[in-house]
Amino acid sequence: MSDDVVAVTGASGRIGRRVADRLGAAGVPVRLLGRDPARLPEVPGAVKAPPAAYGDGEAMRAALDGADTLFLVSAHESPDRVAEHRTAVDAAVAAGVGRIVYLSFQGAGPDATFTFARDHWHTEQYVRAHEGLAFTFLRDNWYLAGIPAMTGPDGVIRGPAGNGRVAAVAHEDIADVAAVVLLARDGRHDGAAYDVTGGEAFTLAEAAEEMSRATGRTIRYLPETREEAYASRAGYGAERWRLDGWVSSYEAVARGELAAVSDTVERVAGHEPMTLRAYLSAHPRDYAHLVGR
Repeated sequence: MSDDVVAVTGASGRIGRRVADRLGAAGVPVRLLGRDPARLPEVPGAVKAPPAAYGDGEAMRAALDGADTLFLVSAHESPDRVAEHRTAVDAAVAAGVGRIVYLSFQGAGPDATFTFARDHWHTEQYVRAHEGLAFTFLRDNWYLAGIPAMTGPDGVIRGPAGNGRVAAVAHEDIADVAAVVLLARDGRHDGAAYDVTGGEAFTLAEAAEEMSRATGRTIRYLPETREEAYASRAGYGAERWRLDGWVSSYEAVARGELAAVSDTVERVAGHEPMTLRAYLSAHPRDYAHLVGR
């Protein structure tokens, strides 16, 4: 195995941790990055870098010094996310990183309905602009874990998704694809942009049926208008930009922008992606708060 060092950001999260585990198991030198090293997982053979936030160019450069490849998990949503990504990319290039594998979003584009998907497009364009920097973009769909998370305690999934379909994908499947791409050192994935989806596209009404089966209670989907969606979320006290992201994610589903099913998981990772039913069966803790109500 090559001695090339792979730096993994977001290593305390559900994707970064899984990717780090897979790389460590393959014997690859891994460097874990995070704002708080105390929250980083214990991965055999991995080294924890000094504290580094995406927006802190000096800290990121120090944390990435000596790394060959960077797995860049997108930062938490914020008005400054694109600027943070640009700072992280600049720091990586300054530190001598030669390849970035960026966790993007399906349908990333300057005019994407889902407002946060626009951030991903701008980040992709910034990475592309660095001459000589190899890159791969992994554009994932909604997370399957998001289905129980968006189900209210009243057993209702509500949002302006209409009858649109979404090809949601499991964290495990994204990590499998990312690990294969990161382990490949022959350039076969350089310059590629892969949609990473589940193997099926379902409506939220169908998702509610699966949730009903898993929880043993009636879960239903309530389609909302845009105005109703903003009103039903007003009590969270979230800023307007965040509300725009929440609401527009459902509108992207309604417009069919997240319905395309790709073969990336099967083609790259070598196995079929998890279905919603299989995911719920494997992750009962994700919907434990809905059971017995």
